[in-house]
Amino acid sequence: MRPIVIASNRGPLSFRLDDAGRPVARRGAGGLVSGLAPLVVGSDTTWVAAALSDGDRAVAGEGVVEVEGFRTQLLAIDPETYRMAYDVVCNATLWFLHHGLFDLARRPRFDHRFAQAWDAFRSVNETFAAAVASDAPDGAAVLVQDYHLGLLGPMLTERRPDLRTIHFSHTPFAPPDVMRVLPDRYTVELLEGMAGHHACGFHTQRWVDAFEASCDEFGVAAPSTFVAPLAPDPDDIGAVASSPACDLARRELDDLIGDRRFIVRVDRIELSKNLVRGFHAFDDLLTRYPEWREQVVFGAFIYPSREGLPEYLAYRQEVETVIERINEKWRTPGWEPILADLSDDFPRSVAALRHYDVLLVNPIRDGLNLVAKEGALVNERDGLVALSDEAGAWAELAGAVRRVHPYDISGTADVLAAALSASPAERAAESAELRRRAQARTPSDWLADQLAAAD
Repeated sequence: MRPIVIASNRGPLSFRLDDAGRPVARRGAGGLVSGLAPLVVGSDTTWVAAALSDGDRAVAGEGVVEVEGFRTQLLAIDPETYRMAYDVVCNATLWFLHHGLFDLARRPRFDHRFAQAWDAFRSVNETFAAAVASDAPDGAAVLVQDYHLGLLGPMLTERRPDLRTIHFSHTPFAPPDVMRVLPDRYTVELLEGMAGHHACGFHTQRWVDAFEASCDEFGVAAPSTFVAPLAPDPDDIGAVASSPACDLARRELDDLIGDRRFIVRVDRIELSKNLVRGFHAFDDLLTRYPEWREQVVFGAFIYPSREGLPEYLAYRQEVETVIERINEKWRTPGWEPILADLSDDFPRSVAALRHYDVLLVNPIRDGLNLVAKEGALVNERDGLVALSDEAGAWAELAGAVRRVHPYDISGTADVLAAALSASPAERAAESAELRRRAQARTPSDWLADQLAAAD
């Protein structure tokens, strides 16, 4: 086995300063951390990440630290450089590009400010390259995670040709006609940066095909590619599902919902997740299927995301407005149609996954979507899943889920109605098949695929 170095924007731990100014660690958030952290805790793997908080920056001055079983190196990047790279390039440009979110009549605008932000993006990648090159063991496999570090491969090869660099994209990848939105000089640098790794991995063949087509379109020789869908950790989510906090939340939900059916979504308030159309579909369900009025509750366990961007602040306001309008339209004494929880309470979200009759996952586009798999692992009611075929997980789960078109509101309402009306036998068979597929892979398989690509 090669030694392993992981490079990602966020690390396995984040730190806050206590009242005495001492850094206190807690487990980092996000699917990457939940998938990878249990596999490398207690090992010799070094995890290199950006210092994001004051506590992180205090730890960064100590070099590689060993805390709670992790060997972590946090990089204290100039805050303004990091902000421009992360907010302007990563969040406001590359995320929008790969998810097809641009309102092209208005955005994007590539001006001198963006050129400065791209320089900052390049600088952040160079900082990571210098840190990894300085400390990586001989012949290590460097697992580079996601679009924040797309330029890292050739920078590392120049400094340390003995290292094997693997880039894994957790997002979709834009096809050539979408990549053309980005000016050629940035597109080519990005594609050459990714191609400068020894291999590039994606969650589904569709994103591989888009990446390779974009490389071909812009005259970049594509590297070796591989498909490796991430899977949830059944032990990790199972521990949350059986925790006292989750049991308490489940009892509270039981009291609120009673014997009504329960439609659930668990998501960030994120443009690509398509929350607003999901709520409109529920409104359409109540309009055209009156038998479900007062008989079903829509539980929205959603939490804010990227509120440094005006588009996301506006989207949160739209989400909250639509929820309130639908509730005002349909509520009756004793029945609140949409139960919205914006508290980012993970045990409560898992309690909702245990309880759903229908789980709605309707993204505009998604690299994978773990929630569709996590729900199947913990659900206790033979719940069904309504899944957008624009989610990467569709490639694995088609045939065990109900297909929804992300833009088709009335079609989504029809799918919800059919799922709510499914017979007990149909529910049992479909949920069992979904659970089997969700258990077919583990995070260890995903890690092994990356390491295999390094050889």
